[in-house]
Amino acid sequence: MTRFLVVLSDVRPVETPTRDERARPERRRQVVGASSREAADRIAGAFMALGMVRAGRQRVKVIAVGRGRSNRLHRP
Repeated sequence: MTRFLVVLSDVRPVETPTRDERARPERRRQVVGASSREAADRIAGAFMALGMVRAGRQRVKVIAVGRGRSNRLHRP
């Protein structure tokens, strides 16, 4: 079963032309788990109404987690 994380993070200034979230992730302000995409979208919508998000100082991300790894490792 796929679960979702809704992440509210600070927007940092761009230091390099490429953004690598794995090497230097943005500072997380809030992380909320959801069991369905609809619930995650509803939570993300509430976060997007915040003043800091609307001003461009924070961003909202919806991340799918828990997808079956066996599909990626399967080789014919």
